[in-house]
Amino acid sequence: METGKVKVINEVGLHARPAALFVAKAASFKSDIRVHNVTKAGKWVSAKSILGVLTLGVEKDHEIEITAEGEDEAQAVKEIIALIESDFA
Repeated sequence: METGKVKVINEVGLHARPAALFVAKAASFKSDIRVHNVTKAGKWVSAKSILGVLTLGVEKDHEIEITAEGEDEAQAVKEIIALIESDFA
């Protein structure tokens, strides 16, 4: 299992377009990927579910934790964190 934490720097957090990009990136991997909002001590949800991600209420400067388990787990966590750190560029 691979895990990582990252601060969300996007102005709207993980809402609408950023959430869609986040989910699309997660869905591109075979691993089971889960995410939760560390700042709000939120529940874990599938990173491949747009509704799940939106329910986390991630706002600007919130920290999230990502876990991945499967054959491409390390690459999945690395690329998802890179996407967030690039402000979804």
